[in-house]
Amino acid sequence: MAVLTAPAARTGLLVVQPIRRKHCRGCRRGPQPMLVLEDGGPRCLDCADLGHLVFLPRGDTALTRRSREESTLSVVVVRFNRRKGRYERQGVLVEEAGLARAEERCLADAEARRRRRTRDARRRALEDTRLAEAFAAEILRLLPGCPADRAEAIAAHASVRGSGRVGRSAAGRALSEGAVVSAVVASVRHLDTPYDSLLMRGVPRGEARRRIAAEVEGVLRGWGWAMDRQKALPRSSTR
Repeated sequence: MAVLTAPAARTGLLVVQPIRRKHCRGCRRGPQPMLVLEDGGPRCLDCADLGHLVFLPRGDTALTRRSREESTLSVVVVRFNRRKGRYERQGVLVEEAGLARAEERCLADAEARRRRRTRDARRRALEDTRLAEAFAAEILRLLPGCPADRAEAIAAHASVRGSGRVGRSAAGRALSEGAVVSAVVASVRHLDTPYDSLLMRGVPRGEARRRIAAEVEGVLRGWGWAMDRQKALPRSSTR
């Protein structure tokens, strides 16, 4: 079992879901789905005096918060993610009575929370629409020859919330020239050149970009990209 390095481990109130189930060092029962690392060895929940708690998986933020508020004792449950090399929260252990009270509180204001989520979703949708419109307008300002529907499609793709694309970056939200042009270049690369076909044939990404660089720049020039602004093209976009 990996050594705990998560900040929560220093509190002493932390339970681990082991990657490989192990036996309790105290009672020897096992394998155990949850363990406490105590005195350098794994202990089951009963031996760690946590057997009276129930597991609440992550996912419902309001229920988790209220369950911890209603429980005299609560413990974070983590599991090691080998791919990311870190422990990640899986849920909490709380008192059964505290969980019941928390569920009652959540049911009591469920409608109010549903309405709030609806309002928040509408607000985010409006923000996303405004960002996409502004992004498309900036594309057309920088490249006036770009078809309007293409500019709208590029902006919509680049600014999808949670996508990690350039339109959602700080530079993208600020409509910086580099971010806007990067989004256009990415679209041209995939839709107007044989870039994807080169990748499918096994051509390394860097080499594929080098081969289609002239085509990308030709499309941009055709859309009105001024040659004296060529230096503003992101180097990684066309190379």
